[in-house]
Amino acid sequence: MAYRQMQLLAVVAAVACLAPLASATVFMVGDELGWRAKFNETHWADNKTFTVGDSLMFMYPKDNHTVAQVGKDDFLACNLQGNQMKLWDSGNDVVTLDKPGKMWFICTKPNHCLNGMKLVIDVQAPAGGPNAEPPSAAPVSYTVGGAVAAAGAVLAAVLAF
Repeated sequence: MAYRQMQLLAVVAAVACLAPLASATVFMVGDELGWRAKFNETHWADNKTFTVGDSLMFMYPKDNHTVAQVGKDDFLACNLQGNQMKLWDSGNDVVTLDKPGKMWFICTKPNHCLNGMKLVIDVQAPAGGPNAEPPSAAPVSYTVGGAVAAAGAVLAAVLAF
């Protein structure tokens, strides 16, 4: 019986850990046109709110472009030889936004950044940061990867054993 309770408790813990992922947004950079030349002219990031836990999906022809995360100075100067914190070149790159603050991205192919293939975003801390009120004790359902886990029902099952 104790083993069964531990299993159900593990399920409750897993649901609690996955719950923040349920509200995460995946942004396809550039929408249907993707990561491309003169990208910055579209003001794609305007009026979008990026939050810790969200992701950016960079889609582009693999041999034509790259995505490099750089610092502010290298971004402003389009310095292709500067400090690249991270570099992606698969043509289908997903960047998880894991901390609040500004993030700067450029294409490292010659002249692409100078032609507007650059992006800066400001990542916000998740709602309900460290000083937020604790969530209510009411049962809540989360949708994660198409599966619905009813945390209240699982908790009731654990208590029933």
